[in-house]
Amino acid sequence: MTGLVLKNVTKSFKEGDSTVDALKNVSLSVTPGEFIAIIGPSGSGKSTLLSIAGALLQPSKGEVLVNDTNIGQMKEKELSSFRLTDIGFILQTSNLIPYLNVLDQLLLVCKMKGKVTTKEVKFAKALLKDLGLGQKLSKFPNELSGGERQRVAIARAFVNNSNVILADEPTASLDSNRAFEVVKQIRYEVKERNKAAVMVTHDERMLEFCDKVYRMEDGVLTLQN
Repeated sequence: MTGLVLKNVTKSFKEGDSTVDALKNVSLSVTPGEFIAIIGPSGSGKSTLLSIAGALLQPSKGEVLVNDTNIGQMKEKELSSFRLTDIGFILQTSNLIPYLNVLDQLLLVCKMKGKVTTKEVKFAKALLKDLGLGQKLSKFPNELSGGERQRVAIARAFVNNSNVILADEPTASLDSNRAFEVVKQIRYEVKERNKAAVMVTHDERMLEFCDKVYRMEDGVLTLQN
């Protein structure tokens, strides 16, 4: 189990007649059970890195490995399936579906792979209980607080037992107390379920919960002391 590895990844975009490198020779290794943070100014390349790690963008150069599988060599159909089974995303807003209750938010993700099994229902319920939502299974998003909605989003990211968890500003829409609660919950699940996790954040108060902190500036990634 090697987790997530980026080897000398460069991502270039065309802008008119010139080429811009959003990522410059980035290398990163996140082992199972490790929770790392990436900080840096807007436009520094953080979101591009997350998109490449999540198989949403292909690198221009370099390799991206998830548990020794080179996702840079996959075709689009394979990538789509891989994202569903191996990558869990937690976004700035919970993006819950208004007409689905809490349990069904998770089961919808399972259903995208095929028929939902009894084992998957049991796992989804266990995840929600783990995150303090055991009494909220039949509640709809408008009946939940902001922190509860984000906890549902965390459970949804873990429900397919993905190998890699990617969190993009997961506390952006929360007040301080709920933000701390949400990041502590992400850390707990990462450790408990032995997942490789990367969180992009502007909120430096959350860094105490991370094992390592990297800084991204002008497409260059460096480990903070």
